[in-house]
Amino acid sequence: MADPHGFLQVERSDNPYRPVDLRVRDFAEIETLLPAAARQAQAARCMDCGVPFCHWGCPVSNLIPEWQDKLYHGDWRAAYELLQRTNNFPEFTGRVCPAPCEGSCVLEINDQAVTIRANELAIIEHAFEAGYVQPQSPPFRTGKKVAVIGSGPAGLAAADELNQRGHSVVLYEAAAEVGGYLRYGIPDFKLDKAVIDRRVDILVQEGVEIVTEVKVGVDIPVDELKSRFDAVCLAIGARIPRDLAIPGRDLGGIHFAVDYLTQQNQVNAGLPISAADRFLATGKNVVVIGGGDTGADCVGTAIRQGAKSVTQLEIMPEPPAERKTDNPWPLWPRTLRTSTSHQEGCERYFSLATQKFQGENGQVSKLATTRVDWQPTANGGFQMKEISNSAQEFPAEVVLLAMGFIQIETEGLISELEVQQNERGSLALDENMMTNLPGIFAAGDAHRGPALIVWAIQDGRAVASAIDQYLQDRNF
Repeated sequence: MADPHGFLQVERSDNPYRPVDLRVRDFAEIETLLPAAARQAQAARCMDCGVPFCHWGCPVSNLIPEWQDKLYHGDWRAAYELLQRTNNFPEFTGRVCPAPCEGSCVLEINDQAVTIRANELAIIEHAFEAGYVQPQSPPFRTGKKVAVIGSGPAGLAAADELNQRGHSVVLYEAAAEVGGYLRYGIPDFKLDKAVIDRRVDILVQEGVEIVTEVKVGVDIPVDELKSRFDAVCLAIGARIPRDLAIPGRDLGGIHFAVDYLTQQNQVNAGLPISAADRFLATGKNVVVIGGGDTGADCVGTAIRQGAKSVTQLEIMPEPPAERKTDNPWPLWPRTLRTSTSHQEGCERYFSLATQKFQGENGQVSKLATTRVDWQPTANGGFQMKEISNSAQEFPAEVVLLAMGFIQIETEGLISELEVQQNERGSLALDENMMTNLPGIFAAGDAHRGPALIVWAIQDGRAVASAIDQYLQDRNF
């Protein structure tokens, strides 16, 4: 145990954020790090529980008590070495993971959880600064070639693991840069893209070949793919967004959140966007439909663009401030979460259903809503019922649809391969993460459906092990 009395003597201290009046003027990262001594003190709060439920709550099974102990004692290198055993990219999860581990921390029962995510971020950033993170090329090559299609966290993790096992890996990405949703969907104020580039440079030095702006199944025919590679990993994500088919949906000014966020990230990267194609909230009333993290990212982006007002609507009821009896520890706490973007200026409404968009001259100008009530059903679910005489209108020259994603894109590669899908529209896999086609595997959102970055990384690691075993079984 780091300190037997640490959890009694040290209060939780989160990383500070840049002041609101300064950070809304740019897209630079808003989170800063505590001094090393203060972060080591935070590690003292870890109790090294006999049953580490944080480990249970972490999809990549991070050795949390072990590296907390090393951090507390100032052995930053040992902490890093333990951290990287289970997580290929702690610099990503340390910034954007919602930290299910903290919801499972034993302290969460009656106190504030250990700052696991922030401690992880401190360790990996110290490791880069101290030079601990260096390219580690595999000691041998197997002669086998594997194609990984999609460079989000699942594809990057799979490519990293397969390369370290000695296989020759080619990572294909349809976009101009590597990273998938990490690069194009998450705002720079949460994840500076130089962080991605720093890691990608290491993967390249270790031997991963990266090919961008190539659509496999279009630019590279499926037959060529099968003939060139001994195995293929599909890590294409689930990129079809959920739409809102209501009257007025065809009006201008209504955009999917992913398109809005992607464009701003492209602008931040210096890519030219014509004025006619630019999605800007400057001086406009913005309504974000969807109460999740992507919606919050839209809120922060619209504020930085100079929106006149920003409103976020959620059809589900407002979560409680504390756990309810049907949501006990160590399960993920279904409580109200207020993001840094909300703190920058946003009106939030819950239990509102959008009924129609209205506009003038082909452009949206307002939307109409009604309040809804969610009643429990006999089978344990909930049924939505509109509340009469509860109509409410919101001015909106920009509407952003942030209601999540529903399934993979099937046009092109998936249809050409004739990979089977399950009832949810995701890729159907066997117990070895292989599709109905021998040698064709999948990982991440493509088979799991939209999920956390940490699940994508875990899937990438798991599918790499499955592919490695498959190649060994084929007289490798």
